[in-house]
Amino acid sequence: MRLVLVVCALVCVCALFPTLSSAVQTKTWEQASMEDFDQGMLQHLSLSSDGRLAVAPRVKELYDSSLAVLWAVARDSKGTIYAGGGSLGESRAKLFAIDFQGAAQGRGKLLAELDGIAVQAIAIDRQDRVYAATSPDGKVYRVDSSGKADVFYDPKTKYIWALAFAKNGDLYVATGDRGEIHRVTPAGAGSVFFRTEEAHARSLTVDAADNVIVGTEPSGLILRVSPAGQGFVLYQAPKREITAVAVGTDGAIYAAGAGNRAATPASPPTAVGAAPQPTAPVPAPPGTVQIVAPNPTPVALPILASQAVTGGSEIYRIQADGYPRRIWSHGQDLVYALAFDAQGRLLAGTGNRGNLYRIDSDYSYTRLLNLDPTQITGLLRGPEDRIYAVTGNIGKVVAIGPEPEASGIFESDVLDAGGFSYWGRVHKEPETPAGTTFETRSGNVGRAQRNWSAWAPLNQGRVMSPPARFLQYRATVSGNSELSDVGIAYQMKNVAPVVAQVEITPPNYRFPAPLGLGTTTGTAATPTLTLQPIQRRPVPAQGISADPGNTPALTWTKGQIGARWVADDDNGDTLQFKVEIRGVNETGWKLVRDKVRERYLSWDSTAYSDGKYVLRVTASDAPSNPPDEALTGLRESDPFLIDNTPPEITCCKVSSSPAVTVQFHAKDALSTLAKAEYSVNGGDWIVVEPTTRLTDSNEHDYRIALANRPPGEVTVAVRVEDTYGNQAVAKTVLK
Repeated sequence: MRLVLVVCALVCVCALFPTLSSAVQTKTWEQASMEDFDQGMLQHLSLSSDGRLAVAPRVKELYDSSLAVLWAVARDSKGTIYAGGGSLGESRAKLFAIDFQGAAQGRGKLLAELDGIAVQAIAIDRQDRVYAATSPDGKVYRVDSSGKADVFYDPKTKYIWALAFAKNGDLYVATGDRGEIHRVTPAGAGSVFFRTEEAHARSLTVDAADNVIVGTEPSGLILRVSPAGQGFVLYQAPKREITAVAVGTDGAIYAAGAGNRAATPASPPTAVGAAPQPTAPVPAPPGTVQIVAPNPTPVALPILASQAVTGGSEIYRIQADGYPRRIWSHGQDLVYALAFDAQGRLLAGTGNRGNLYRIDSDYSYTRLLNLDPTQITGLLRGPEDRIYAVTGNIGKVVAIGPEPEASGIFESDVLDAGGFSYWGRVHKEPETPAGTTFETRSGNVGRAQRNWSAWAPLNQGRVMSPPARFLQYRATVSGNSELSDVGIAYQMKNVAPVVAQVEITPPNYRFPAPLGLGTTTGTAATPTLTLQPIQRRPVPAQGISADPGNTPALTWTKGQIGARWVADDDNGDTLQFKVEIRGVNETGWKLVRDKVRERYLSWDSTAYSDGKYVLRVTASDAPSNPPDEALTGLRESDPFLIDNTPPEITCCKVSSSPAVTVQFHAKDALSTLAKAEYSVNGGDWIVVEPTTRLTDSNEHDYRIALANRPPGEVTVAVRVEDTYGNQAVAKTVLK
């Protein structure tokens, strides 16, 4: 489903010039995966893991409890929905009823207030009697239709996490902090049925054979306990806490795990009947947040802050034969509740972004919708394929589906085309036009805001937004339509390259020849020169630089001179260069080299007369564009000197009083003198300073004192070098 065909008149350029490496060819901005669409914003749309957008199930708010969180939801045979929860800082847990019968249809009310911080679990027996479990210091209450609540069972433990009825009417109670399962008869007589040897029996359900399925914390165990009380560990999950369990119609067991098992040490189990320790606060299990009750003992309720649980969640399926398999995982979302839709597909309610997922297979899933409350804490399948959910932050009861929303909107992220661009056609999968409409807007700042263009519909499939650097699209999906692939054709405007700076390199050094042209490298005795990167001058437009200013080392070669430059192209085109030279007093440019691909060049300066020159470098994007669309940009260097003539030496005046002294004069027409040396009878060269001490001019006098003149005829040679490496030698013979 990732087929996108781009049909645009501009594509013919590629057919005419197949060898062009063009940065201004027609390109396609394609979005075809879940990761792509997740970069945008979805409203009333479902998104599958294989990148399909479809209209989401309709969501209807039934009741706002004004509590921080609702943790549990159940439904009796008459259709009344019960929800329970609590708020931080309150001293009473609350149970609500939403009636769907008679004149009060859809109207919710507070049914009962119970001792504790929150109602953590709800169960309903075959006589439609409601049982609500509270935490902390958990008790199970039976509440009648008038709201009268009586303690049905007290397990004498800190937490009650889950309730479930067996076929015979016995009630199973999952508890913490001793990780026990209690079994309570319809008469309210109960006792410990099974010890998990864990700190918390965190989740619980009953399968078709009346086996109790339990999820624990902190070892992440999934157990099956027979009606006779015989336990068997089906799987130890990689996660610390099994937050929810469910059994499918085929007998497969599903379990959700959260939290890294190594993050928090396990709480030691407590023996049945052991006396409580009032001086030591009970540690909150992973995935919980501590809140303070009116008695200042810290208590724990499932977490509402994602930073407290790391590693996200996983869902496992244990087949009827006992084979376990991970079928879903997410690095951030935490699973709080599991249920099944009318087709038997698993649903997972999560936080901390309010996402509801449907597991479609072992390899695919769909994010059905997102609720404004940040947690989906409980799920319940009702009649007519409707799903009921309770939420946290804020605690609400909502109905989901089965009807879809009328339409949904996807607003994409922003395309950065890299430069001023023209927009082409929009292509989508499926191609059928009905059911999906597109709008686009464009701008020249990175965030879509008021100074962008207005949203504009397509015209015969083409984007009508003005050319710019940035583009965004909005797709409206209606009815049974799907959207799986979107491709938008665009092409950057070709702009002229910019030569940002030209620098002349030191004389008598050359760059290596381009690869393939017989590169000459220096020997160990040949001086080399490595230049620092060019210090770029500010330029008005920040283009795409193909060279940061680094160049290869130069090798000493008398008479050579070179240049290097920085060139930019906003399109990222491949560039070639023409290098020309002229004297500062000349008008015509003379070609040095054409079609240079490197950003540097050396040439033989001895072919030019001495004097001041200017170099011009012209950049062309011809390698990436058709001939009639190629553009150029140029820059001239600062004036520079070519000097291949050695200094003139006037030699030599000899005096012998009071000591033998040799005097000579040196002058250069263009360059500053660099150094002077002398040698006696062919010996080592010895540096001599000018009479002014400073070598700072193109003309100097020098004096050599021969205090220890050798006997007999003496030959004195003098050598002078200018700053361009040109040398002159003269000599005199002393009798």
